[in-house]
Amino acid sequence: MAGHSKWANIKRRKGAVDAKRGQMFTKLIKEIMVAARLGGGDINGNPRLRSAVLAAKAVNMPKENIERAIKKGTGDLDGVTYEEITYEGYGPGGVAVMVECMTDNRVRTVADVRHAFSKSGGNLGESNCVSWMFDRKGQITIEQSAISEDDLMDLALEAGAEDVVSEENTFQVHCAPDDFDQVSEALREKGLPLVEAAITMIPKNVVAVNDEKTARQLLRLLETLEDNDDVQQVHANFDIPDEIMEAIS
Repeated sequence: MAGHSKWANIKRRKGAVDAKRGQMFTKLIKEIMVAARLGGGDINGNPRLRSAVLAAKAVNMPKENIERAIKKGTGDLDGVTYEEITYEGYGPGGVAVMVECMTDNRVRTVADVRHAFSKSGGNLGESNCVSWMFDRKGQITIEQSAISEDDLMDLALEAGAEDVVSEENTFQVHCAPDDFDQVSEALREKGLPLVEAAITMIPKNVVAVNDEKTARQLLRLLETLEDNDDVQQVHANFDIPDEIMEAIS
């Protein structure tokens, strides 16, 4: 579990989430458009769209942005057609990396992703070479200042969650993808501010990255990938000790 939450906390610590709010909105809008195109614009009848809208609301995306993205997806407004593709490979230190993309130009995207891996000392691999190392889960992030761990555990489990994990200054609520909507809504209805809410890939086991050079290379790879407009999510199964994080922050 540490890989995804560790990377998320690193980004928050560096201020990347706030600094790249516009880029986050762009990625969420793409997901809403694709979900609406594939399953229609009715949130109640399209689970993927409902999850995408919940994720957008979790980061306070304006209602009009969400509605416009749905209309573009259904064809009521002109918009770009995106293709979904996932790339897999190994980063520095043998860390497994999954890169979920939405693109209107597959040739451009694979070239960019391959270049990011090779520049960092990693390797882009074949399809399914690392996906078996991850479980697809719903993950909802809540600041620890908003609620006690015991109260959150009771609320989350009652709503259908599987676990609550404490990670630095946040709690990570994990649930099955099919339960993501009901768990997210239950937490929102209790007035809890959601830092992040998404269906993501949680590593089954993590690789310890215990030297500073490898840690720097790995974080540079993940940042380069996430900075790419075609990349929706990046997942990796690593754990960097706090003392090394402090040295490179």
